[in-house]
Amino acid sequence: MKAIILNEFGPASHLRFADLPVPQINDEEVLVKINAIGINPVDVKTRQGKGAAGAITESPIILGWDISGEVTESQSSRFKKGDEVFGMVNFPGHGKAYAEYVAAPAGHITLKPGNISHDEAAAACLAALTAWQSMTEHFQVKKNQRVLIQAGAGGVGHYAIQIAKHFGAYVIATSSEKNKKFILSLGADEHIDYKAVSFEDVVSDIDFVLNALSSDIAERSLSVIKQGGTLINIASSTTDAIQEKSQMKGIKVLHTMVKSNGKDMEQLADLLENNKMRSHISEVFALEDIQKAHNSIETGRTVGKIVVKP
Repeated sequence: MKAIILNEFGPASHLRFADLPVPQINDEEVLVKINAIGINPVDVKTRQGKGAAGAITESPIILGWDISGEVTESQSSRFKKGDEVFGMVNFPGHGKAYAEYVAAPAGHITLKPGNISHDEAAAACLAALTAWQSMTEHFQVKKNQRVLIQAGAGGVGHYAIQIAKHFGAYVIATSSEKNKKFILSLGADEHIDYKAVSFEDVVSDIDFVLNALSSDIAERSLSVIKQGGTLINIASSTTDAIQEKSQMKGIKVLHTMVKSNGKDMEQLADLLENNKMRSHISEVFALEDIQKAHNSIETGRTVGKIVVKP
């Protein structure tokens, strides 16, 4: 099978084509013929030796965790040959998604809704799971709560807006002015152009902030969160200054990492099937253009998600 391998950490040019054997599956695994692969910032970080690199011990590394495709072999009673499935496999760990076939644990995937494409399904894995687990496991978003989504047009952000609205929250999201219509089309109640104003000057009394940006944005976010509120950082570390300020204000601060979970994928599949959530895909690349896909992610300006096709 065709696959993209990484023999050493470094720039996108280190991603190389290889011809590898089709994986063998074990008990409670299925073999999935891949139709689409979701690309995420953590793919880039791991390629550079950060991200999930520390959890991968095999060599060569096959990056990627988000898949959508068709089951061709099954060692699980949950799935049969011909089932269309999607999910985030083996995260954090060795996902091996940049390939034509993936051995996927049955507990990490779910059936793909018939009303969405494989591209849309592959997009709605790691990023959507990050938003879902942040708002259900680490903080329970409830009706009428005030929620601020930093970087609302990004991969995690555009799902977070929709999930928060699903739970009945009042949602405020930041982005550049050019993405205002997109942000509002997702259901956001308010949009803030971060280039025109400082969000802390126009926002207050927030129950929950989901921050996919820097530690600086996290620290600034503390000023808009009310006592007893919560800040979740998903891309930046929690500094001493953040901890000190949060304790003074009685704010809970968490740095979270998404984890593979088939039950959560079922919840996302339900939202997708019932048109409560949709994937926005800004670019689709062929597998042989994986370096271009990584270069696009590295700009930090992706709207929605990037997908790769084997």
